[in-house]
This record gives sequence, C-alpha cells and structure tokens, in this order.
Amino acid sequence: MKKEIHPDYHTIRVVMTDGSEYFTRSTWGSEGDTLNLDIDPKTHPAWTGGSAQLLDRGGRLSRFNSRFGNMSFGKK
Repeated sequence: MKKEIHPDYHTIRVVMTDGSEYFTRSTWGSEGDTLNLDIDPKTHPAWTGGSAQLLDRGGRLSRFNSRFGNMSFGKK
C-alpha cells in the first residue's frame, strides 16, 4: 500500500439545521471540527415531499398533464 496518498480520516461533529447533532468520521476539516449544515434531509424539499412545486417551472408540467393526463397505458 502506498503511503502519503490517503487523506486524514477523523471524527467530526455535524450540526443539523434544527440544532440536533451527531458525530461521524470524515475527511472534511480536521479532528474535532464542527460542520454546520445549511440544508439537511429534515428541511430540503427533495426529502420532505415539497419538491412538486419546484417541478412546474414555465407551466411545462401542467401543459404535459393537459395533453396526456387522461391517457391510460394498458390498465383500465
């Protein structure tokens, strides 16, 4: 195994947007550093189900649904 090619892998503290925290091992920062998240799975629309409002930019989704929304594909 080659020496001096792998990053330092150490324990850091991660603080979520709601203030909860946990410890994990990472190559980010240095031993004992704190990573404060701006976005996490508890608040981001991709994980909370609020992303549907982001999909219809420019009316494309509603235009698609008006054209093809009543189609059935082999099931009745």
